[in-house]
Amino acid sequence: MFRTIRRRLFKLLLWFAAASVLLVILFRWVPTPGSMVMVERKIESWIDGKPIDIKRDWVSWDELPDDLKIAVIAAEDQKFAEHWGFDIPAIRKAMAHNERGGSIRGASTLSQQVAKNLFLWSGRNWVRKGLEVWFTGLIELFWPKQRILEVYLNSVEWGNGIFGADAAARHHFGVPAARLSRQQSALLAAVLPNPRQWSPSRPSGYVATRAGWIRRQMNQLGGGGYLQQL
Repeated sequence: MFRTIRRRLFKLLLWFAAASVLLVILFRWVPTPGSMVMVERKIESWIDGKPIDIKRDWVSWDELPDDLKIAVIAAEDQKFAEHWGFDIPAIRKAMAHNERGGSIRGASTLSQQVAKNLFLWSGRNWVRKGLEVWFTGLIELFWPKQRILEVYLNSVEWGNGIFGADAAARHHFGVPAARLSRQQSALLAAVLPNPRQWSPSRPSGYVATRAGWIRRQMNQLGGGGYLQQL
């Protein structure tokens, strides 16, 4: 009986591995239709009885402004062009910080965020973390850095029901993503740690200060020239 169970589990794992590889390869070229975060938000709205209108329009790499690309890298993952999905020094620092207690500090790269936003559920258990490692590895193996950033900017949450750069630009600033200014790009990047509570169009003092720091980091990274490394 145990051999049968092991055999069936092994087959199930093989099917899962094959399906996930094919899905990641498909999304290398095909725009992602949505994300698991969007599904979660819909389910939450049904449970709470508060309808939510999901807004999201895919925008190609060439239509996304360089200022927004570099602002997000400056804010979230300054070693994006260098690592293979995981920033090990940042992970070690976060673990040391969290062991001391107090606020929880994360160290997720943009690649990890794409993996969990697209394919996984919210949470911090080891099963989800293991799957995050698996999907991050696949994304880094099969997608170029440009594609990772393109999918991130088209999938990340920027408010209640607001997903992706174009929906965020129109909702918060009344312009398409291609017309975002440098300041608007920095403000959008500044709210990423808490996009459902912070507003880029009505920034608090903290968000405005963080946006200023992001603009300085954009300059230090080399501005649009940094993107050539991708």
